[in-house]
Amino acid sequence: MAVREVVHYGDPILRKVCKPVKDFKKLSSLIDDMFDTMYEESGVGLAANQIGVDLNLFIIDISGIEEETESVHIFINGEIMESSGESWFEEGCLSIPDVRLEVKRPEFIQFKYQDENGTEHIEEMRGLLARAIQHEMDHLKGVFIVDRVTKTVKMTVENDLKMIAQGAVTRAKTRKAFVL
Repeated sequence: MAVREVVHYGDPILRKVCKPVKDFKKLSSLIDDMFDTMYEESGVGLAANQIGVDLNLFIIDISGIEEETESVHIFINGEIMESSGESWFEEGCLSIPDVRLEVKRPEFIQFKYQDENGTEHIEEMRGLLARAIQHEMDHLKGVFIVDRVTKTVKMTVENDLKMIAQGAVTRAKTRKAFVL
């Protein structure tokens, strides 16, 4: 298990639509690394492309914020089937350090995914877990929280984004590709 470097805004991998997971047998160490990295960065969710891995995989642990029966979640090849309702919430992102924005998202989702064994599930989610899933699904589709706000709001963080992106592009050129 190891903490990996979090990829920042401006790195091209974060704008790609991630590839589906096909081989579930070799995911264990990657998932462990993702949890180590997320906890080290004090996050509640992390998508694989945020550590430079082009796979449709993300993890969530909202137990530090919201008490629920299952605190640790692993979602693979996820798809939001339906959504409804509306809620606003201030979101941050490990790939855009120190930027927080009010983002509107559906309150309820029906979510289809596979677990680490490849077993398919369909569940209805709401509240913070639904929001975190939508945030991480956005990552896997190349979408950021700054893409979910008005141009006026985005302009308020434009200088921060430019600074973050400058360093990210340089690091992207030296990153080694991850192979399962």
